[in-house]
Amino acid sequence: MTPSLESLTDALLSAARRAGADAADALAIKGTSLSIDIRAGALEQAERSESMELGLRVLLGRRQACVSVSDMSQATIDAVAERAVAMAREAPEDPWIGLAGADQLARTWDVAALELSDHSPEPGAQALEQDARRAEAAAMAVTGITQVEASAGYGARQMHIAASNGFSGGYGRTSRSFSAVAFTGEGTGMERDWAAESRTFQSDLPAPEEAGRLAAERALARLGARKPRTGACPVLFDERVAASLIGHLLSAVNGSAVARGSSWARDLLGKQVLPGTLSVIEDPLRPRIGASRPFDAEGLATFRRAIVDRGILTGWTLDLATARKLGMASTASASRGTQGPPSPGTSNIDLTPGSASRDDLIRDMGTGLLITALIGSSVNATTGDYSRGASGFWVENGQITHAVNEVTVAGNLRDMLLRITPANDARAHLSTRVPSLLVEGLTLAGA
Repeated sequence: MTPSLESLTDALLSAARRAGADAADALAIKGTSLSIDIRAGALEQAERSESMELGLRVLLGRRQACVSVSDMSQATIDAVAERAVAMAREAPEDPWIGLAGADQLARTWDVAALELSDHSPEPGAQALEQDARRAEAAAMAVTGITQVEASAGYGARQMHIAASNGFSGGYGRTSRSFSAVAFTGEGTGMERDWAAESRTFQSDLPAPEEAGRLAAERALARLGARKPRTGACPVLFDERVAASLIGHLLSAVNGSAVARGSSWARDLLGKQVLPGTLSVIEDPLRPRIGASRPFDAEGLATFRRAIVDRGILTGWTLDLATARKLGMASTASASRGTQGPPSPGTSNIDLTPGSASRDDLIRDMGTGLLITALIGSSVNATTGDYSRGASGFWVENGQITHAVNEVTVAGNLRDMLLRITPANDARAHLSTRVPSLLVEGLTLAGA
């Protein structure tokens, strides 16, 4: 009989105490995944994996060490604990590490209310293959599409975390998804684009045909792409890529970067970072969303908070260690895997939507660039200098005229974020809900 995740974390903590640890926390993760890939009408790959991961962090005074293992035997658990304690004795001191105090820990939570796990039967390989083939068939039915790659997948994951301070809790997650990549044209004129859908609950998924048709339409729209002219113009980041801009802000306000002094936002606390009508809200308690969680990786209760409130940066994203280093309180933002200690990270993010549609912003921008894909990255985390390869569509007099590629977009994130205008097209089911964003006055390097 396979031991429960809770009993495995208890065994790890007991072994750590016997090995001489002053304190410890343990994480056990059990996962199952199934994926199907279709290429050019043929089944290319069918893959299933089942995994068990155990992670142990031990603390000796102000020293810590982390170990991970996939063997659940008691002998291995004992050996891992002894190894971790031996490693901690040789580790450098860190005055900021330590478990949460008893008064900081989450005491009650309602996992069922978060609806993180679908209790429907796990789909079989045939059901996933049918999803992929339906998406493929819908894309191939569009005139001009020459080839399609389609995939479908399912994942289920359970975790339990426990610590010597008395915390113990766990929950499970599920997801089901499908995607399609459509190709059109030949040789150097070949173009491709994609579409995908993923949900926590299988019943919430749209029909696979929708993804196939959308991938085909997107690919066909890219035919005849060429470089735009070099210069400065407004740039509209499509909803598919707009979240990356807010992602750069979230990285800059991460406590780890701030504590190291390597963030371009390190001097912006309490200052304006977005237009005054916009806020960035983190809400880890949204039901049926894959990134939701009732407590963080250090056992603190999660809560809704404004990272940016009406344009003003209100705080950093902190776990216990970075909070102590910066003289602040944790924002219950600790994340971790089995192989390392906790670090700060966000969950569900919302940017205030605008009142205009994406089409309205295209009309109002006059002449400029609509970006639908970003390629590579050259973003300086310390200065905020931004330079990325992009492709998308050229807009002339408020109308899309042709596809563009091989263009570099440049600016500085401090200035860019102060000049964004959001649309109202963020998709409700996503963990990060950021609509299309219009940014004035960026520099393009094209033809």
